[in-house]
Amino acid sequence: MSGYADDAPNRQQQSISSLLTIFSGNQNGISPVELMHGEGKSVPDVPVVLVVEDEYQLQEIVEEALIDGGFEATIASSGEEALTLFAGPAKNLKALVTDVNLKGGLNGWDLARQIRESDPNFPIVYMTGAAADQWPSQGVPNSILLQKPFAPAQLVTAVSQLLNTGPTTM
Repeated sequence: MSGYADDAPNRQQQSISSLLTIFSGNQNGISPVELMHGEGKSVPDVPVVLVVEDEYQLQEIVEEALIDGGFEATIASSGEEALTLFAGPAKNLKALVTDVNLKGGLNGWDLARQIRESDPNFPIVYMTGAAADQWPSQGVPNSILLQKPFAPAQLVTAVSQLLNTGPTTM
């Protein structure tokens, strides 16, 4: 039984990688957005998603999934870096995808709350492997939680769903 538990991280990584390959299905490296607009042409108003993940391997998987799904990704490795990017003028960010357990002083729950203080309707997607049970008490309203491992298509669907629903009216 101990071999099974020790092998869990490897199986998780293989599952995510395999699902990413299946999801993208595009071996020539052309994104669906480029296929719609023409390869190499600039695409107007591609939504930019702020991704906060402190594991570089997962950063790459999430970024690739978002790009394949028609988004642009801006990557941060900490909550503090993400707040700096969010407040900066360089990008017109449309959504946040954040890991819950981050290195540094700011976790994903706190990061999302601070961003929602600036923009109460900002779309938030949480990613976690171990903190899903905290979402009801720690997550911001109208957010989505994806439990790791998840399929890249689930991430793209979650971001798209939040962007398409827009702000709720009271």
